[in-house]
Amino acid sequence: MNTALLIIDIQNDYFANGAMTLVGSEYASLNAKKIIEKFRKDNMLVIHIQHIATKKNATFFLPDTPGVEINNIVKPLEDEKIIIKHYPNSFRETGLLDFIKNNNITDLVICGMMTHMCIDATTRAAKDFGFNITLIGDACATKDLEINGDKIKAGDVQNSFLAALNSTYAKIITTQQFLERM
Repeated sequence: MNTALLIIDIQNDYFANGAMTLVGSEYASLNAKKIIEKFRKDNMLVIHIQHIATKKNATFFLPDTPGVEINNIVKPLEDEKIIIKHYPNSFRETGLLDFIKNNNITDLVICGMMTHMCIDATTRAAKDFGFNITLIGDACATKDLEINGDKIKAGDVQNSFLAALNSTYAKIITTQQFLERM
């Protein structure tokens, strides 16, 4: 088993005063930091995914803004890989799959933001590519959503998406459970 950590879109726009503030972004990022520290301590591969908006009507992750930068809580080290993406799926039109394959990775640990969008899309794609996936649920964050005038609270969105991914696409565990098992 060869494992890598994917840290997806933990960027400034998702934090307080950002262009797309999420519920629980700081809590999730502090948990992600604990996972990163464990991977670094064990000399395991850490990959950061950074979303940069390219759509004309984009409202966040705009190029050359502070909001697009990876948050300092999970700041990459100089030797850690950063993959730039422009879509929710971290594999789409990026070098992620080749990089992972070239490093003989079979297992992925995933955390980051937004659970209902980029985490979901990347996790499903990773499973379709044949990887074993552990998703750290409390190291992910999302936001309130709306459909047909009904507002869905972030906690319900988070639980629904994690429940949908659980077992078929990923093993969903907490930061503490992960650290105890490593």
